[in-house]
Amino acid sequence: MNGLLDRIRQFDWSVLRGEGLTFYGINFAHPLVLLLLLLLPLWSWWRRRRKRRENAIPFPLAGVLARGPRPKLAWTRVLPWLRTLAVAGFIVAVAQPRSGARSTRVASEGIDIALAVDISSSMLAEDFQPQNRMEVAKEKLKRFVLGRKTDRVGLVAFSGEALTQVPLTTDYPVLLAAIDNLQVGQLEDGTAIGTGIATAANRLRTAPGRSRVLVLMTDGENNRGAIDPRTAAQAAGTFGIRIYAIGVGSEGMAAVPVGRSLFGLRYENRPVKIDEALLTEIATATGGRYFRAKDADALQRIYEQIDTLERSIVEQRAFVRYTEQFRWPLAIGLLALLSELYILARRGVLP
Repeated sequence: MNGLLDRIRQFDWSVLRGEGLTFYGINFAHPLVLLLLLLLPLWSWWRRRRKRRENAIPFPLAGVLARGPRPKLAWTRVLPWLRTLAVAGFIVAVAQPRSGARSTRVASEGIDIALAVDISSSMLAEDFQPQNRMEVAKEKLKRFVLGRKTDRVGLVAFSGEALTQVPLTTDYPVLLAAIDNLQVGQLEDGTAIGTGIATAANRLRTAPGRSRVLVLMTDGENNRGAIDPRTAAQAAGTFGIRIYAIGVGSEGMAAVPVGRSLFGLRYENRPVKIDEALLTEIATATGGRYFRAKDADALQRIYEQIDTLERSIVEQRAFVRYTEQFRWPLAIGLLALLSELYILARRGVLP
């Protein structure tokens, strides 16, 4: 009894949910129809019993009568088998056999990532020659996104305030276009790190995945916003969100835009100030890490390192197109039926 219960528990009940049953490389879309094959022996027995009770004599065509009585030919005994073969062929055809494909669940790596990008005016500093910080950051962000396959990625821009540019999505072309459109001046100037974290964490907190990551990139110190960065990070941590903070900027002095003139932006050499202590505290409190990107190559290496640190297993369903094979059993069934009709029409049987 225990063995029977184990077999029932181990049975793949997906056959009842329309996923079919595979037998010797052939998948049947409607496998329960095959149970009708078990009734064929009973049907054959019933036909033979009924035939014995019949008193009528089957007459052949006139041409056969003219030839007079003849003994029953041995090959006429295949007539009942032809009928059974025809019915069996039709049953198998209705079960819809198919080959060359399957529906399976495969494991792949995937995480939910929110990219929080500082777009304050200091991101125009030209210490990442020949480009400024903003252009380099956008280039590395796009390369990071292009490396995604199953990850859901969202984009948040912040300066003195924060705004979600793209919610979590796997539509990477839309995400790349949004990164291209990031511009300094789109939002009120300043650096509201706490607001940026809170906005990105709000997008991640309801994400279905088990691995939630916030990549925070800034080049300054928190000087705006009503939300304290530490409080925002603590709240993010309660939702299982890890923060990887990146401080962008060289050491020493950097040419920073301070206003406009007739010839465009006016730059002054000012010291690079990044609150590394704050960013380290924020990242560590959530189980993440802090990185310092002093040049474009360092920023690229940081994104590659984050890529290797975060991986989780998600389940996806993979589909492959089927090749329908119902024509073969249908053809066999029709051939058997036509053969029976031909024999009955041309070779009448005399008792």
